Amino acid sequence: MINKAKRVRMLILDVDGVMTDGGIVYSNKGDEFKTFNVKDGLGIRMLIQGEIKVVIISGRKSRAVDYRAEDLGIKDVYQGVKDKVSVFEEILKKDKITSEKVGFIGDDLVDSPLLSKVGFAVSVYDAVDEIKKNVDYVTKHSGGKGAIREVSDLILKAQGKWERCLSQITSPQ
Repeated sequence: MINKAKRVRMLILDVDGVMTDGGIVYSNKGDEFKTFNVKDGLGIRMLIQGEIKVVIISGRKSRAVDYRAEDLGIKDVYQGVKDKVSVFEEILKKDKITSEKVGFIGDDLVDSPLLSKVGFAVSVYDAVDEIKKNVDYVTKHSGGKGAIREVSDLILKAQGKWERCLSQITSPQ
């Protein structure tokens, strides 16, 4: 598992159930609200500082995801995706990267095809059992509750980038 984390140059994230706890709240006007974890956000920023590209692929569409991605510096956001593997294959070609250098964090059955294609397959703690049985790593934290931070720390430490990224975060600019 550590050897797989060492190879990661890109981390793909699902949204509902990974970046969030999977809950969806609607206002009386039909606006959709999502809650994101601040610790996960810092982990994403540290990955980007550590030269690990972060990509979002989600089956749903939400303006909240666009706002969160922009806030964190995530440039590649794919929403409303029915076939995550096709988008993944396009990303591999566009970024000239091999699947062995890509990690993906998923949580539900729709993520299974993509989890089987990446070099470092991860599920959150509260993922469905069928997913957890077939990944390289299951987080100790649930989706939207620090799972991404756990994975970002693991990748950065495996690659020897943790201290440098930490000092960039904690040093006054």
